[in-house]
Amino acid sequence: MKKSLGAKTLAYPTPVWVVGSYDAAGKANAMTAAWAGICCSAPPCLAVSIRKERHSYAAIMARRAFTVSIAGQSQVAQADYMGMVSGAVADKFAVAGLTPVRSELVDAPYVAEFPVAIECRLVQTLDLGGHTQFVGEIVDVKAEESVLGADGHVDLSLLQPLIYAPGASLYYGVGPVVAKGFNVGRAYMD
Repeated sequence: MKKSLGAKTLAYPTPVWVVGSYDAAGKANAMTAAWAGICCSAPPCLAVSIRKERHSYAAIMARRAFTVSIAGQSQVAQADYMGMVSGAVADKFAVAGLTPVRSELVDAPYVAEFPVAIECRLVQTLDLGGHTQFVGEIVDVKAEESVLGADGHVDLSLLQPLIYAPGASLYYGVGPVVAKGFNVGRAYMD
């Protein structure tokens, strides 16, 4: 029997995305966000939700762009740090020993050392209450060759991305392949 846990943000798992932007002074900033995901396939879009009081909020609103950098498990401390301190009081890139790279396609930086970077042009915002959801059209995805599989796609076993368990505030890694999508369910099709 299932036990009620109440109305909480306990959807499992959530991504560990590092959202890059430039602030009003032009300083590169990044923040870790877990309230995020793909939200459209045509055009390709993702959404990330950020509180209005966060330093990144005003930067994304002003520049109409952001990036998402995806860290590997070996970079968990840096990804965690990026979500603990405000870019208004610290140069998070410098403190974490990371390098901001200016996107050539959108007005936002991504993290050079993280294996995947997604560059987004802001297309819509939605005020949800405590958070504003930023919908970004994906204009490019960049990945280190070291995390690409033979098919040219990102191989999760090579990327070793982090996932986050809200409530418990724990980072996890991704496990082994369980089944092929849009295939294993064919057993139920007539």
